[in-house]
Amino acid sequence: MLYDPTEHRIRSFVTRAGRLSVAQARAREELGPQYLLPYAKAPLDYAAAFGRTAPVILEIGFGMGDTTSHIARAMPDQDFIGVEVHTPGVGSLLKQIGEQAIGNLRLIQHDAVEVLNQMIPDGSLAGVHVFFPDPWHKARHNKRRLIQAPFVALLTQKLATGGYLHCATDWQEYAQQMLEVLGAEGGLQNSAEGYAPQPAYRPLTKFENRGIKLGHGVWDLVFVKK
Repeated sequence: MLYDPTEHRIRSFVTRAGRLSVAQARAREELGPQYLLPYAKAPLDYAAAFGRTAPVILEIGFGMGDTTSHIARAMPDQDFIGVEVHTPGVGSLLKQIGEQAIGNLRLIQHDAVEVLNQMIPDGSLAGVHVFFPDPWHKARHNKRRLIQAPFVALLTQKLATGGYLHCATDWQEYAQQMLEVLGAEGGLQNSAEGYAPQPAYRPLTKFENRGIKLGHGVWDLVFVKK
């Protein structure tokens, strides 16, 4: 169900139960207690969660986690929190954390809006990543898109001054909407003239590579909090 009557808002995702592999289930059981943070209606203590003080970057909707694990390994001086609702994706990324010994990554399996509202202190994030959110390409479903003005305002509130919001999509019409919505947020400034070059830290996914070979586009947007 997309509309949550308790929150009086439209969900931007469909909850899919999915099927855990044996390895993913084992990773949840063995690594979950250390790397999977429980949702709580209280501000998250980053230093306690990571055992150190470092800039924190939040990723919303990490899918199966391949990009997230790559970035976390490439940026060991930063801490990462990945938020995802789908159980197989959480299991997959926990498995990668174990296999690749990624110590600067924690996960939360819960709705991102509630996590932002309840657990993320204002002005505390060095960055936010939103890569390839569901485009809801049918016009009647556009209202379910994640990148809307109220959500962008909430993200801006959670960013520290100088922190960045990096969005990426392979759906051109959604990219245009993102550019308009982000550009209209008074607390943000575009880091580029229009779309940004792909930052070096974001790897190309297998899906992207296939699309590029077929002539499909990918659009990155990087805005900075004033």
